Amino acid sequence: MPDHDGHEKKSRAARPRGTPPELPMDGEVPLGSVEAGRRVRLVGIEAGRGLASRLAAMGLIPGAELLVVSNRGKGPAVVEVKGARLALGRGMTQNLRVR
Repeated sequence: MPDHDGHEKKSRAARPRGTPPELPMDGEVPLGSVEAGRRVRLVGIEAGRGLASRLAAMGLIPGAELLVVSNRGKGPAVVEVKGARLALGRGMTQNLRVR
């Protein structure tokens, strides 16, 4: 259906409740958008040297496999890496790219 400028509008099909959102073409998403129970691989860290160093000390390096234990969209997300559980602040999870 054309909009007021004559362009076609694209409608979004509703996805069933509980279905994970579609991944972008490159398959990378911020860790903060991953649902609890999913296993993902860390592929990138968008942070300064200080934060990247702190994350590396906790085992969060590119290539690490993570299990998202808890991620409710508010407050910290809890992930498991190499058998250790870590609580990561919401802002930090947005800087971690996973696939």
